[in-house]
Amino acid sequence: MKKDLLTIRDLSKEDIITLIDRGIELKTKGRKPERNLTGRILGLMFNKASTRTRVSFEVAMLRLGGETLFLSMADTQMSRDETIEDTARVLSRYIDILAIRTYSQEVVEEMARWADIPVINALTDLYHPCQVLSDLMTIKDKKGGLENLKIAWIGDGNNVAHSWINAARVIGFNLVLACPPGYHPLPEVLGGSGPNIRLVDDPRDAADGADVINTDVWASMGQEDQRAKRSADFKGFQVNMALVNLGKPDVLVMHCLPAH
Repeated sequence: MKKDLLTIRDLSKEDIITLIDRGIELKTKGRKPERNLTGRILGLMFNKASTRTRVSFEVAMLRLGGETLFLSMADTQMSRDETIEDTARVLSRYIDILAIRTYSQEVVEEMARWADIPVINALTDLYHPCQVLSDLMTIKDKKGGLENLKIAWIGDGNNVAHSWINAARVIGFNLVLACPPGYHPLPEVLGGSGPNIRLVDDPRDAADGADVINTDVWASMGQEDQRAKRSADFKGFQVNMALVNLGKPDVLVMHCLPAH
């Protein structure tokens, strides 16, 4: 039975730890190639700009012996109203796995519904599971574990924040999110969270005693026309040395990039 990665909640805690440990193992080996995916083809269907996500998928696949096929959605028949169902069925006959980077979470879920191959969410406006999995790998590599950490998210309650919420639910670390009014995570994502997940108004509360401080840009792709307003709204949520100094002496400061 195929397994999709549409949100982090598709994974168990054991799945996440296994993925992270395997990633650290491959990182430790450096550029020594493995050939576990010889003969396999990863399709990359993107309609949002990408640097790190695309390069990460392509380099990983090549180093594991596989190949990649890049498809801009604008260059497929989906741009001429071919259905997701037909597209998914056709792609399933040619490639072995599909990663999609697009705006709508519904597109990724619909593709997974009809595809016979595994589908990976490489970013939507709602979630960015691969970003948080890679960040968790870095944190475990630097800190030695995950369960007893306090991780702060300061800034927009966006797709990356949503994936951090899901990760905290699955793994159980303490997550404190500080977001300006009007930029909170969606209630349907945050709702039902346990006591290890908190939303606060003051970024100092989130940073206080934190093992990790996470942030993101204030205006993401597609929000360029909101940049001036967002810059004003997020002014008190800048991660600066005053906030960093509230964290633990060995606090890890992370930004999912791009930074602009």
